[in-house]
Amino acid sequence: MNSSDEHSIRLRGVRVHNLKNIDVDIPLHKLTVVTGLSGSGKSSLAFDTLYAEGQRRYIETFSAYARQYLDQIRRPDADHIEAIPPAIAIRQHRVNLNGRTTVGTATEIYDYLRLLFARVGSVVCPECDRPVRRDSPQEILERVAGFAEGTRFQIVFPPAADRSHDSASLSAELIEEGFTRLISGGATVNGHDAGTLSDSIELVVVDRLLAGRNSEERTADSVETALRFGEGRCVVLEASRSETRAGGEHLIVDEREWRVHRFDERLVCGGCGREFEEPEAGLFSFNSPRGACARCEGFGSVTTISFGKLVPDPSKTLREGAIAAWTTPAYRHELDELLSLADDHDLPVDIPFAELEPRHLELILGGVRERDFGGLQGFFRWLERHRYRTGVRVFLNRWRAWEACPECRGRRLRPEALCVRVAGHDISGLCSQTIGGAIDACTALEDSLPPGELQVTAPILSEILARLGYLQAVGLGYLTLERTMRTLSRGEAQRVALTSALGSSLVNTLYVLDEPSTGLHSVDTRGVLGAILRLRDAGNTVVVVEHEAAFVRAADCVIEIGPGAGRDGGEIVLCGSPAELEDCDASVTAKWLADDDRFESAPRPRTNREPAPSLRLSGVRHHNLKGVSAEFPLHMLCVVTGVSGSGKSSLIHETLYPAVCRELGGCADLDTPGRFDVLEGADRIRDVVMVDQQPVGRTPRSIPVTYLKAFDEIRRAFAETQTAKQRNYSPTTFSFNSAQGGRCPKCEGHGTVMIDMQFLADVTMVCPECNRTRFRREVLDCRYRGLTIADVLTMSVDDAFSFFRAQPKLQRRLKFLKDVGLGYVPLGQPATELSGGESQRLKLAAWMAGVTRTPTETSAGPPAAAGCLFLFDEPTSGLHAADIETLLSCFHALLDVGHSLIVIEHNLQIIRAADHIIDLGPGAGEKGGTIVAAGPPEKIRDSAASATGRVLRGE
Repeated sequence: MNSSDEHSIRLRGVRVHNLKNIDVDIPLHKLTVVTGLSGSGKSSLAFDTLYAEGQRRYIETFSAYARQYLDQIRRPDADHIEAIPPAIAIRQHRVNLNGRTTVGTATEIYDYLRLLFARVGSVVCPECDRPVRRDSPQEILERVAGFAEGTRFQIVFPPAADRSHDSASLSAELIEEGFTRLISGGATVNGHDAGTLSDSIELVVVDRLLAGRNSEERTADSVETALRFGEGRCVVLEASRSETRAGGEHLIVDEREWRVHRFDERLVCGGCGREFEEPEAGLFSFNSPRGACARCEGFGSVTTISFGKLVPDPSKTLREGAIAAWTTPAYRHELDELLSLADDHDLPVDIPFAELEPRHLELILGGVRERDFGGLQGFFRWLERHRYRTGVRVFLNRWRAWEACPECRGRRLRPEALCVRVAGHDISGLCSQTIGGAIDACTALEDSLPPGELQVTAPILSEILARLGYLQAVGLGYLTLERTMRTLSRGEAQRVALTSALGSSLVNTLYVLDEPSTGLHSVDTRGVLGAILRLRDAGNTVVVVEHEAAFVRAADCVIEIGPGAGRDGGEIVLCGSPAELEDCDASVTAKWLADDDRFESAPRPRTNREPAPSLRLSGVRHHNLKGVSAEFPLHMLCVVTGVSGSGKSSLIHETLYPAVCRELGGCADLDTPGRFDVLEGADRIRDVVMVDQQPVGRTPRSIPVTYLKAFDEIRRAFAETQTAKQRNYSPTTFSFNSAQGGRCPKCEGHGTVMIDMQFLADVTMVCPECNRTRFRREVLDCRYRGLTIADVLTMSVDDAFSFFRAQPKLQRRLKFLKDVGLGYVPLGQPATELSGGESQRLKLAAWMAGVTRTPTETSAGPPAAAGCLFLFDEPTSGLHAADIETLLSCFHALLDVGHSLIVIEHNLQIIRAADHIIDLGPGAGEKGGTIVAAGPPEKIRDSAASATGRVLRGE
């Protein structure tokens, strides 16, 4: 494909990271897919070159004052880059989101909803369940204009509540203000005679008029006077006639019956008199003190002591230590006190905790005052008073759990905000619906609004419906707007960010996306691909780092980086159309695209084992799971799949894992498992290991070799060099994690410094002091075999394995990284920059190297023959098809030594290689939560109801 013209981004001589002086042209206003092996240089081209240069040029448009903080931002290492538009990156790496960030706020839908409720929302009194509205002077005049001609009426107002209650004093004030007629005790009196009144002053007369015979100006002036002196309240007394007496409020004044019409400019309930705030956008914000619930501060949940964590095993007795918090050496005396008073208070201590009666639980919770035993409540009050101690604070947090705020019931807002309704919905109720339900509600609202209000709200509703439609199009229709972003998977979070980009309606912009198919079932990929194509069709340039075949085939241009990973990559294998890619013999990707049947299931001899031991979880009713019972064969590769939102994480992460941990005596600070009936077969495994996508470190100082404790050997090797001995350097000197070491004082060993922009996202730039080496200059004088420690950290695992051939302990740990397919990763790569799949493989390598322990491991341990149960969450994230073969080899190695694997996965290579598949569905959210099919791949392929089966059949 020849795109070297004015319609392309032209990159020449790019040398970022492992890119080897490459030249490439990326067509503008097209979809370009960058693919290649893991570690080949895809992110270096897409993010560290394209996006970084686009961001740098945008910052150059700032004022000189703003740029003074950004002068040290470096341009990517390239000869020249031309025609690059402003850039936006949507990456998988999580940002630090607070607990208030929801799907609604992240997509700005909630901001539009706040504006909608402020514009057309009506207040409904929660006590009386009646609408509350304010009256305008114009509405009062219209009511008066409707009186029959010649009808007598009076415009009056009630005295303000904060005025004097003494009639004489009040009348004197009113006379001074010009009001001489007062109504008291059913009669009109002169204000000068009010001192002799026995009753209080009920109303103050502003004017007495005849309908149709007084000017509109006089009536309007009297109404405005009444509203001003009545503090927003005005009363019109209409002389009753026979045809107007029925219904309404009536008052006898001067022996004549008057019909009472009350008006109020304030939002006051006519039934109970409760006053409400004026609906404004700020009232509906749970990120603001004005709108947030005072108890939970807008989070919707509060921490509380979890009884499930305190008593993890209710089958234990009190004497056996059912109360886990009192089994530690520091607080064992609390249990001893309880046991000592048990006989005097008829407390059984040798029966299962689950069989204790309510009166027994009350004693355990509340204690016995005369015995100076505070029970669990007193115990935790004592801990709260001493939480300034770090140890107490950590111990206290072990038993905490989050529960819905009792004041707002999880709705995050003040009661005043929840009183405002639009089409019968409060804003929290609307956000609690699924995306599809919210679309239906907003569409119905659009059809029901009167023309005047619709004209005001049409642009708002249009934006809301468009963004809701984007969420549904990318396969997130099962989410709710109130769903916290922290609870989303990486793939879901990235698709929410994609929706935000679609809603921004930008044009002539460069979008750089990082594997948007992550976490997606194959049937959901079409929706995301369609959304990305809409971005392109709107006039934007879209560059996607991706391995999914559907994206590669739909691209306008494919760039394959390779041919290998690390130092063996960094070259352009091909830049052309998908058709040109398939004809390229040098392409690793081409062979995976050549034939849809390329991944035929390999023979699975493990399935011939009879009888097959299994782990069985019955009656799971967590989230959307509808009482499912799942059987997981042990010593096999078991894959749990299904469309996004079908319940996979609810089954494995939130139910099976904590349930097995509790069964094996794991730590009590795990979350309480989801509701289920029975767990069988846990005694057949020795341990359970969760290998998820959570980052292994929170700062750039966390790197693969520190996580595997291999950096200790590297530091010892440098401490043995001649220069280090002469300067009396210890291994600590070569640590960038210690303030006493030789790390750079400016960046504190991070290699980069962060600039807080306040008005923009924070900017990360290379440390000007150490130039990303992390160490002081004098430390870099020490060399091992000619290289500094900074040079070593830039080496890949494969290179380091050869370089440190004289260090067998270090080589042993590095070999585990090679075995899990991370040989291309630099030793000093920040753990925060690893993909989800790389983080999982790093955790697996650490477990295999014996440097990490799981919650259920003990020093003695069960028999080795039992094997461990490994739980993986989409380990193929970020992997090319060729790399997945390496991962499968690692899986088979674990299975061959007797371990068991349960993998949440959508990738067809893994699915076809599975021994047993559990397919959840058939849909997402409430439409999912059942097991559609279970068995080997052949059985799933033949299932008519299975979405995975349709994909396996090529439909």
